[in-house]
Amino acid sequence: MNQIPLTSTAGTRKGDMLYRRLGRTGEQVSAIGMGGYHIGNHGLTEDESIRLIRAAVDRGITFMDNSWDYNEGQSETRMGKALKDGYRQKVFLMTKIDGRTKEVAQQQIETSLQRLQTDHIDLVQHHEIIRFDDPDRIFAEGGAMEAVLAAKKAGKIRYIGFTGHKDPHIHLYMLKVAADHGFHFDTVQMPLNVMDAHFRSFGQMVLPELVKQEIGVLGMKSMGDGVILKSKVVSPMECLHYALSLPTSVVITGIDKPEILDQAFDVAKTFRPMNREQIAQLLAKTKEVAMAGKYELFKTSSVFDSTAKHPDWLGGDTPAVQQLAPSA
Repeated sequence: MNQIPLTSTAGTRKGDMLYRRLGRTGEQVSAIGMGGYHIGNHGLTEDESIRLIRAAVDRGITFMDNSWDYNEGQSETRMGKALKDGYRQKVFLMTKIDGRTKEVAQQQIETSLQRLQTDHIDLVQHHEIIRFDDPDRIFAEGGAMEAVLAAKKAGKIRYIGFTGHKDPHIHLYMLKVAADHGFHFDTVQMPLNVMDAHFRSFGQMVLPELVKQEIGVLGMKSMGDGVILKSKVVSPMECLHYALSLPTSVVITGIDKPEILDQAFDVAKTFRPMNREQIAQLLAKTKEVAMAGKYELFKTSSVFDSTAKHPDWLGGDTPAVQQLAPSA
């Protein structure tokens, strides 16, 4: 197994939270990010979501995760309401779009701005880069990147990234296509957890490249939406401490109740970067159960592939492709 680079320091500690630099953007963000999906869950009322988001910000979480498609837009709508009354200025706001064409991506950006009740989004990421044709579609003439770059030029977006959870080779291909077009991503979001090191590993394959390029690393699925905990070999604290011990700018975690918010701050308060021996001991505990990807369903099933269930969110082919495509 290749060695995974570790962070040199825990980050800057202020109060009960840690803060880290977001790649080469120069931005300082909370090392724990608040996942947007869970705050739009049907089990939470809107008022409960708003209180939870504001409590997180009041206690020091500044990185807010979201997506155009989470909970039919409810996640963005609730976060927009929560960030009124001065809260917007206290956070680094990120959302994601699914559109692969310029037209659809532009529509989704505008919808997100309206739901989030803001004139700009700090970071917009191309969502679910889980197919090898996604990078080519996004960077094609008439593709989504044109809409994102236009929005950035207009001051509606500050930084640009991409996300994906399926295969590290697809992440590497996205970086290659970007480089071929002379583009450098500000952030990349991907699964980083105690199982990943043993199976189709983003940590082994993609993380070193992101560190090399000084791209902000956004870790997600540290517990695989709870599935990893079902293995009974690791605790939530171990999962989050492991992800924080990697060179991540932010570890995004789902928070849907006050006790889970407390857990996030307990993780930050007690965190000390794990050394290589501690990492090795933890990964030895997960090796046997992790080998076939059984607990990383986002890699081995379609359970987490929202755009596979809703291909219309991607948009159709660009006009250039339609012009070239053979007639039926």
